[in-house]
Amino acid sequence: MSISETIILAALFFCVAVPYTTVGHAGASGYIAAMALVGIAPEVMRPTALALNILIAAFTAYRFRQASFFSWGGLWPFLAGSVPFAALGGAQKLSQGGYYAAVGVVLLFSSLYLTWRALNVLALANDETVHVRKLPAVFIGAAIGLLAGLTGTGGGIFLSPTILFLGWAGPKSTAGISAPFILVNSIVALAAGSFTVQVLPTELPIFAASALAGGVVGTWLGLQRLRQRHLLLTLAVVMALAAFKLLLTA
Repeated sequence: MSISETIILAALFFCVAVPYTTVGHAGASGYIAAMALVGIAPEVMRPTALALNILIAAFTAYRFRQASFFSWGGLWPFLAGSVPFAALGGAQKLSQGGYYAAVGVVLLFSSLYLTWRALNVLALANDETVHVRKLPAVFIGAAIGLLAGLTGTGGGIFLSPTILFLGWAGPKSTAGISAPFILVNSIVALAAGSFTVQVLPTELPIFAASALAGGVVGTWLGLQRLRQRHLLLTLAVVMALAAFKLLLTA
């Protein structure tokens, strides 16, 4: 990887981490979008996104737990379903075309979700009561875990809108559930993926530092209840562009 590519990706990872962590996410789909725009190979994209996810999700989970936006009762049913399927998905090796197609769809979904999150008044409401229905959550977690493992994302981009649409928690509590969910699934998927061909870039420490700096800024913004609309909309546009690039390449 050239010096210019390293600098560009480090800057993009910082820019991705800021808006993602404001809503309790770690940014995997955004990191993948950034790498897709630069032209990074799939065997590098997935493990890099997962490695960054683990770091940023751990920090984000800590920050939202520290602010009392965490519910073990709301988290464990999703994890019960997702963990085995995240391992199953992470152990699969998709063809380059298949991976590009799968990730392109995820990025499109992510772009739509971020747009909805930025514009939807209900998603920005302040009711933080958590009442997750346990059995449905297990099945939802299983489906999300499989998608997370296959695509190299933590699954939060699917979990958050599901919780919000179903009215099971407010936005801050949803973030407090999503962050540890992403952390666990990213660890499982990365470990399972070690049985397939994966390559972590030597520049990973630089990327990790950039993403963590973005996470520090993003969690501060999110917990201070500052508006995120413009950041989220900008990121949604970038992800949509990357999605179309991948889908046209697949």
